[in-house]
Amino acid sequence: MARVLLHSLVFAPEANSTSYLMTDLARQLKRQGHEVTVLTTTPHNNLEAGALARQPLRPVWPGLLYRSELEGIPVWHVKLPMKGNRVLRRMLDYIRFHVVSLVAGPALVGRYDIVLAPSPPLTIGVAGWMLSLWGRTPVVYNVQEIYPDFAINQGLIRNPAFIRLLQGVEQFVYARSDRVVSISESFQRTIRARGVAAEQLMVIPNFVDTELYRPLPRHNEFSAQHGLDDDFVVLYGGNIGLSQDWESLLFAAGAHAELPIRYVIAGDGARRAWLEAEVARRGLKNVQLLGYQPRELMPLINASSDISTIPMKATTTQDTFPSKIYSILASARPAVVSADPGSELEWVIQQAQCGQVVAPEDPRAYADAVLKAYHERDQLPAAGMRGRSFVEEEYSKEAVGRKYDLLIRELVAGSRGRQPVASLPLPRGAGSS
Repeated sequence: MARVLLHSLVFAPEANSTSYLMTDLARQLKRQGHEVTVLTTTPHNNLEAGALARQPLRPVWPGLLYRSELEGIPVWHVKLPMKGNRVLRRMLDYIRFHVVSLVAGPALVGRYDIVLAPSPPLTIGVAGWMLSLWGRTPVVYNVQEIYPDFAINQGLIRNPAFIRLLQGVEQFVYARSDRVVSISESFQRTIRARGVAAEQLMVIPNFVDTELYRPLPRHNEFSAQHGLDDDFVVLYGGNIGLSQDWESLLFAAGAHAELPIRYVIAGDGARRAWLEAEVARRGLKNVQLLGYQPRELMPLINASSDISTIPMKATTTQDTFPSKIYSILASARPAVVSADPGSELEWVIQQAQCGQVVAPEDPRAYADAVLKAYHERDQLPAAGMRGRSFVEEEYSKEAVGRKYDLLIRELVAGSRGRQPVASLPLPRGAGSS
């Protein structure tokens, strides 16, 4: 079995969707017999109550570097401040993470056989390649979002020179990675069109914990607590950010104000304050904002809905993929989504036959899709079970974990002739837990 270094911007006890994915991947690789070590950051997005008590961070270099352990997996955390909204500040935080990782990583981790570097940020591909040089090991760059496309399309970066620089970094990362693993066929087509050799590419989708996310009764303690038992509930659970089409959702809520249709939003993010203000300004009594909810509650929250929704802006689903669709389908809930034609999100809904897809930023089409689901609500349970069957076959953590296991074995077997660089001495106190 291989010694795997997972170099990820987020990991437990951080509480967001990418952190959950990387944490579950580490667990799955460990179950398959691999020796996994994680190099990551301190929580800087969300932190659930009690998370640090379950996984305490012990200082190695106070204010700079911490250590924790997750089910026998050693985790090293570079200290980062809480995430801000300014792009420049975020970039400086990423640079801090990379620099400390490169300086301290080889000393902390010891020898490793392979580096897994999931994006974002794009620059983690550069840092992962440099870490692979220390051990003379293969490096796998995992594309969770296509950068810099996502940032460009969201208007986060506009300077032409800076865009060209990031596009150059993107090409550098692809060229230096032993494998470029994308999470969807549509992502792979985009990357292949940029000159990356077909044999260098591989698709391994994200996965869902089908034991945690499972069909549960529509009427339950959560739905009773929040008064959701008597209405037709449309649920959005996740980040309240820049890539979601909130205008269409608010339009639909206004159009359905006289019907027993309630829009429930469980989450937090950069646009939460704006969304709260808009709901109040428009007088939308049928929109309920619940704030951030811990992961362990999400199965009950999903169950408390009649349909879930993922309203995305135009072009966003071309360079990012909302993996929350898997947990929705695993919970046996159909969905109404806004997605670009030809996107992976559109493909999943159509293949699973578990919902409706409308064009992004078309408020009337979105409202009509919700209304159609309301009028056909007796057909929704069957659609939900089709979605459940679909993810069980293709996107369980066991199925996806096996694909990573095979990839790791292949790359490590092909690199056995490389001589690793001798481990650097550990910093004082680094060996303690």
